[in-house]
Amino acid sequence: MKQLLTLFEWFHFHILQGLGSFLGIPDRIAIKNGRVLFLEIKKPGGKLSPGQIIFRDLILSHGGEYYRIDDLNKLIEVLEEKEDSAHAHRIIAKK
Repeated sequence: MKQLLTLFEWFHFHILQGLGSFLGIPDRIAIKNGRVLFLEIKKPGGKLSPGQIIFRDLILSHGGEYYRIDDLNKLIEVLEEKEDSAHAHRIIAKK
């Protein structure tokens, strides 16, 4: 996952869980062209914990982007979608 984010030129970092961290905070945050992705990395078919569901809902309610990633193809799909959206946004802004 890390290598794929780097290949797609996203700035990304792992979030360490621990005392004082927000309950349910995702594993990784990725940023590119003003977009911020909150990424929860799971084994195939893995489910979100109750704390992760609450965190996800908070992010989504504030217009953020949150994804549960359980395979590389899903991550590629999300990253390519964001690339296309960012490219379209730049084209619209130039008009």
